[in-house]
Amino acid sequence: MEYNDAYSASPDDGAWRVAHPDVRDDERTYALLIHLSLLAYLVFPLLVVIPLVMWLVRREQSAFIDDHGKEAVNFHLSLVLYTVTAIGITIVTCGIGFFLIPIVAIGSYVLGVIGMVMAAMAANRGEFYRYPMCMRLIV
Repeated sequence: MEYNDAYSASPDDGAWRVAHPDVRDDERTYALLIHLSLLAYLVFPLLVVIPLVMWLVRREQSAFIDDHGKEAVNFHLSLVLYTVTAIGITIVTCGIGFFLIPIVAIGSYVLGVIGMVMAAMAANRGEFYRYPMCMRLIV
């Protein structure tokens, strides 16, 4: 099923949201759980593999899950890359860039929690969602 054939736009409070018209309840729940797996990442950053595994298991079964899974994995990878970049800058500048690490860490947690909640709510409504400040590494 092609994405263009599978969704339609509908107005919601003056904004246009892209919703999948025929998404089943189990697909919405699974997409919601993929986004909520960010909670594990916030506790232990190496658990970025959880949404990856969840996405790989069900991506062939549903275009909706495929889209949400890719978006969640991209967001998790973006958060990891932001942190690794801040650490790299600190190393390259011999510690001068150390102030970046707490800024990036706090920003990642705030952006992660807000984005996760918004994405989970969109998935539960059957809508597609795009995280802010997300690098689309998996297309």
